[in-house]
Formats: sequence, C-alpha cells, structure tokens
Amino acid sequence: MCAWHVLLVDDDQLLAKGTAKLIQRLGQHEVTIADEPADIVQHCRSQPTDIVLMDVNLPGAEWEGQTVSGADLAAVLKTHPETAHLPIILVTAYAMLNERQALLDRSQADAICVKPITNYQALLELIDRLCLGVRSEE
Repeated sequence: MCAWHVLLVDDDQLLAKGTAKLIQRLGQHEVTIADEPADIVQHCRSQPTDIVLMDVNLPGAEWEGQTVSGADLAAVLKTHPETAHLPIILVTAYAMLNERQALLDRSQADAICVKPITNYQALLELIDRLCLGVRSEE
C-alpha cells in the first residue's frame, strides 16, 4: 500500500474527523478535511492531492453563485484541466442502486461509496486501485 494525499469533503465535521482518523490509522494516508467549495477547488489545484472523497450532500454549499452538491463539485473538478486527472469517490447515504450510474455519469466521478462506511478495508483498496491507476497513466 502507498501513502496517498486524500481530500475528504464532508459537511459533518464530526463524521469527517472520525473517517479521517480511520483512513489515517488503517491506510497510513494523509487526510485533509474541507467543506467549502472554494477551499475544495483551491486545495485540489494547489496542494498535493491524490484522491477526493466527496460527500454528495453538502447543504448550503455554493460555487460561483450557484447552490451545488458534491456531485456538482466533482463535475467542476473533472472538467478543469488542472484537476481532471484526480480520482473522485462520491460518498452518499442516499444513492439507491438504480440511481448510482446516473450519479456517476452526472458527476464524472470514478466510484461511489455508501455511507455509513462499514468496510474500511474495501474503501482503502478502492483508494489504492484508483490512485495507482492514475500513477500508471502518468
């Protein structure tokens, strides 16, 4: 396993801190937490970032004057040349099985993880697989 720079996007700071601690402890990854769209985009453009874990539900989040979800922000990152290469895992408690592909298509994200996360080993394997895929393309 490699140590990756993970950007964890979640509006629930308590949940984000717990998730970050588990990812750091179990995967030995560096995790940064963010919840403001401008901070998220800026971080991805200017800081070492290997992967983004993006909560779909970001109540009250705004980007360029528009209310946005995590799926919308994923699409912003995927369409900007500086950040298009970043793997993005959408994290949601609401995506029904039949809605997941539409959510992936709309957001251009690479994968979906369902909350609550109960299998951190599977999440860490997904993070490794997506990050290693990007490294092999470089």
